[in-house]
Amino acid sequence: MGNLLRRVVAQFDVDRRVLTLAFARMADGIGNSFLIIVIPLYVTSDAVGGATFGLEEAMIIGVILSLFGFLNSSAQPFTGRLSDRLGKRKPFILIGLGGLAATNLAYVFADSYLSLLAIRGLQGVSVAFIVPASIALVNELATSQDRGGNMGVYNTFRLIGFGAGPIAAGAVVNLGPYALPNGASISGFDAAFGLATVTALISYLLVSVLITDPDGTKANAGADLSIPIRDRSGPNLLDPIFTLGVASLFMAAAIALFSTIQPQVNARLEQGATWFGLQFAAFIIAQVALQTPIGRACDRYGRRPFIVTGMVLLIPTTLVQGFLTSSLLMFLARLSQGIAAAMVFAPSLALAGDLAGEGESGSKLSVLTMAFGYGIAIGPLSSGALIPYGFHAPFVFGTVLAVLGTILVYTQIEETLESTATVPVVGDD
Repeated sequence: MGNLLRRVVAQFDVDRRVLTLAFARMADGIGNSFLIIVIPLYVTSDAVGGATFGLEEAMIIGVILSLFGFLNSSAQPFTGRLSDRLGKRKPFILIGLGGLAATNLAYVFADSYLSLLAIRGLQGVSVAFIVPASIALVNELATSQDRGGNMGVYNTFRLIGFGAGPIAAGAVVNLGPYALPNGASISGFDAAFGLATVTALISYLLVSVLITDPDGTKANAGADLSIPIRDRSGPNLLDPIFTLGVASLFMAAAIALFSTIQPQVNARLEQGATWFGLQFAAFIIAQVALQTPIGRACDRYGRRPFIVTGMVLLIPTTLVQGFLTSSLLMFLARLSQGIAAAMVFAPSLALAGDLAGEGESGSKLSVLTMAFGYGIAIGPLSSGALIPYGFHAPFVFGTVLAVLGTILVYTQIEETLESTATVPVVGDD
């Protein structure tokens, strides 16, 4: 096992702890993304009842799923800042993974809408302990010469887990009930919740045994919860990390527009659920394929060229989706949109990591992860509100956000690497 791990580490050329953390996040990502598919099925099953507070089932599902994102994103600046103050990353990750395992198991005993809402809310808070501390740990284990590559490897495996979970979830539920050796059986839902619990426990074990905080991590007791908006020391109007956060929010919202309008997409393209699934997955496929090479490339050529070019590419790849009538072309558009996001995400985290001072990684990088989470939550709500005005309306809205984000990063972001190879930037002379 040790020799295998060393060979894998050599292949990806990252710190062993970064790769271990990537594998741990892949495992918990599988379990957490399981629930995106399983919870709606569980809500509409006979296993759940109780007070609905006047809401339809579809709205209850939306509230349960959205609560996770809003609580997760809202709590990240606080957990990130607290981990900076204490100078600890591993304990925060373990607290989050422990909470995730416990809440995954709690679904087995949930039989009311209110209990599902409470459990999903606690999961959002649990994951808020994991994300800023994990990103901060990756940042502190890296240097300016390999930070992008480390971020790329971490995100690649995390996204593999996130993409694999929904694929397996439906099959696990539908193949139930499962017979046990003692003659009893468990339902497909209980099996899915059990598997999600196991994946969180695997992550907990990996982090417990193989992860240590970097020796250089220092407590920052003077850290506060403020997020600077103005650039206090540089030549631009806006703080670069705040700018990257706003651009990440716009990018995430533009990408997430697609997720809640499946009936309208399928009707317009005259396609079935299989094509929609492929189009939805195209974004993740591009991310998995490109996060690591782009992360490494930005260590050589600089962060800014990739961020700007990715935001520019986001504009046409978002707009065109509102006017396509071909399933294959929609797949290619989503794939191209994923390429655009891959060019932005790892280099943005690397740039923010370059700017984070000693003991600030958790708080600085949580700005980006928080903003991305809010964008993922806002996008579906926006498309649902705008689709009555025409199929093109949500995508025009997303395009406007992409344009604004491009203007922000082009005018407010400076390169952070002291010396880089030459690479053209879209819009540069």
